Amino acid sequence: MSNHVWSARPSDFLRVGDGFRLEESDPDSTPGFRGDKRAGERELAARSDVLSDLQERLFAGSRAGEAKHAVLLVLQAMDTAGKGGIVRHVVGEVDPQGVELAAFKAPTPEELEHDFLWRVQKRLPQPGFIGVFDRSHYEDVLVGRVRQLAPAEEIERRYGAIVDFERRVAASGIRIVKVMLHISSDEQKERLAERLDRPDKYWKYNPGDIDERLRWDEYMDAYQAVFERTSTPEAPWYVVPADHKWYARLAVQELLIAVLEDIDPQWPGADFDIQVEKMRLAAT
Repeated sequence: MSNHVWSARPSDFLRVGDGFRLEESDPDSTPGFRGDKRAGERELAARSDVLSDLQERLFAGSRAGEAKHAVLLVLQAMDTAGKGGIVRHVVGEVDPQGVELAAFKAPTPEELEHDFLWRVQKRLPQPGFIGVFDRSHYEDVLVGRVRQLAPAEEIERRYGAIVDFERRVAASGIRIVKVMLHISSDEQKERLAERLDRPDKYWKYNPGDIDERLRWDEYMDAYQAVFERTSTPEAPWYVVPADHKWYARLAVQELLIAVLEDIDPQWPGADFDIQVEKMRLAAT
């Protein structure tokens, strides 16, 4: 992290802690960052090399059979908050061979025959990989709660099931980074309007987004409940202000760098005699 542009590590001040209130988090803010948009874009480009190097080391361990860890980035947000931009501009800067992306939509008939965590379990990243969940099992306690798709007692059960599940996932060596991209209602309205004004954005527009906007306060309450019930030491939540796309991307990039630096992946050693191979190569 460049000390001249960050006042502290984003993982320290964006993390959900005791007493956190979503309503007190300003989606239009850029906490901890000392620069403007241009400085943020420069920092994003510069730190992409750091992220790429760490990810390559992690992935190299998987190819050598030495990897013990993986990273799971969980992205949750209201529509238009920028999940796709994170995937393209942050995760997209690393070797795609070492990335496993899962975009969870409405459950299929087969998935509905199983517990809500069944389909998620199957998409967890392998050792040495970065997994990305574009939406996740949290839809089952967000949309599920707001739309009353399950009884209240079932929603309550799911909070505990999620905590137990993530505890097991973390114990297996997968480091979990859960991010809520926090966009304001006004900013979402502008982004939806842009989709309606630009033919190249029509494909992104869903009329159902308006229906969800009408339940904005209910969704904010549902997110608050999620933070209170499922932000744990093994799988913390981070709330990232997202009205400024450049800031959200930069903050998520730093969260990934922090967890990879903590893992500290090393280049695997050679499993062959280097000098012998040099001589063999010279003789060709």
